[in-house]
Order: sequence, then structure tokens, then C-alpha cells
Amino acid sequence: MTSQDVVSYVKKILNVKKAGHTGTLDPGAAGVLPVCIGKATRISEYLMNDKKTYRAEMSIGFKSNTLDKYGDIEKVPYSPEDKDKIYDAFNNFRGKIEQIPPMFSAVKVKGKKLYELARSGITIDRAPRSIFIYSIDIINVEGNNILFDVTCSKGTYIRTLCSDIGKLLSSDAIMTFLLRCRTGPFTLDNSVTLFELEQYVHENNVEAVLFPVESALPDCSRVYIDDALFCKVKNGVGFHINEALRYEKRKREDIILIFNRCNKFAAVGAIDAEGHVKVKKVFLR
Repeated sequence: MTSQDVVSYVKKILNVKKAGHTGTLDPGAAGVLPVCIGKATRISEYLMNDKKTYRAEMSIGFKSNTLDKYGDIEKVPYSPEDKDKIYDAFNNFRGKIEQIPPMFSAVKVKGKKLYELARSGITIDRAPRSIFIYSIDIINVEGNNILFDVTCSKGTYIRTLCSDIGKLLSSDAIMTFLLRCRTGPFTLDNSVTLFELEQYVHENNVEAVLFPVESALPDCSRVYIDDALFCKVKNGVGFHINEALRYEKRKREDIILIFNRCNKFAAVGAIDAEGHVKVKKVFLR
């Protein structure tokens, strides 16, 4: 299934008109795919930049046009290195690095998705993009196969990462396994399979697996307001931060979450240098 297939399935089984995911997961991969439904689709733009954590496996000594095991695979020369050299190679991919998107990807160039060109046998030059690898740790090395965990920024292609590491070891590599373990605050532990979602629907207990909108933005600063101010906010009227009951600063301050005095999420806003809060999206009326 593609990520969009999952969204379509969720819309159908939950009988909702609006739904969307917060970052594509390759069809051959598994793991966490947050799906926003209803009003929650309005915060998806704030979730696209979330860090993502994967467990992946790569096989050195092979290359493919898709950079994974699902493409046309070709064996390439590889002289097995001692583990120290493999660990050194991985260490070169920590921090800010440049990465060229694979041809088989949804990246658009001049209005065309790269995978559409690739399926037509066309390869074009792609500009490298800056990404950030927060951590990359080898779990196991067995022959040509390396199992590892990686936490990375938006826009990182693990397939490309595998190939680039293989090239640094004077060969090439393909990705043979990918599991997304975490994206933002959502993990495998608090996710459900589509089969499990069906069961919750049949039991009329879908609420048990739905998260409140604000739970998707735990790092955003929070503002709590009284009832009089809330009447203005629900109509999109802003206010000065000094009028709030409480201002709770968190890691992220580019957007703020606005709550009423009963701790009920009301709106998303932004605060300027003078302390004026602009209401951007209202969720509670």
C-alpha cells in the first residue's frame, strides 16, 4: 500500500470526508504513519518537519535503480571490510549532510514527479538537498548486511543513505528493510494496525485510538485564556500575551496552542516580538 492508499482506507472505514497523512512512507516499508482526520487535517502542515526514527537494513555489494530490493538489482564488487571501517563510514553521515533525492521518489522537478520520469526510463540531474542526521547507530553487522537505527530530519531518504554509505566503502548498497519507529510524538507503541482499527470500528470504540489534536504538537508553547478572551479568539480576534491567564513556553515558539481556562484546546496562533498573539486557526467554537 502507498501512504495515500492508507489514507483512503481510513477515510472509508471511519466514514470521514477529510483525512491526510503527515509524511510519505515508502510502499515497501512499514511502521508509523500518522493520519489526521476531520479538523485535525488543518495541523498537518505543522507536523511535516517532525523528526523521524527508522530501523533499517542495508546490503552492501548490490545496487538497484530504486536503491532498494524492489528494483532491478545488480551485484557490484565489494571487499568485506573490518567492522571498524564500517563504523567509521557510518560516523561520516552524522549531522548536516547533502543528499541527492532518488529518481524513484515523489520529488517534483518542473511539475513532474521523479518516479514518473524514472518509469519512462528518464534520468535527470537532481540538486542535492541539505538534511540532518541526528543519530545513526549500527545494531548488527552480519556479512554484507547491516542493521541500524537512524533519527533524521524531514526529506531524508534512507535508501539514498544506504547507497551513499555503500559508495563510501568503495562499493554500493541497497536498502532491504525499513521500519519507521517514530515520527514526532507518535511511536509504534501507540500505533494500531489497519486490522486493529477495523476491530475498534466494529466494537464502536474508535475514540480509544484517536488522539486529541493538541497531542500532535507537544513541543509547542501554550497559552491559557479566560472566557471573555475566548469569546474573541473563537471569532479569530487576537490579543496581547499579557491578557492571558498563563503563558507556558516550550521548545517550539513559532506557533502557540491556545487553551481556555478549562484546559480545552481552542486555537493555533503565533506571537510576534511585541507580544501580540495572532489567531491562525480556530478548532473550538
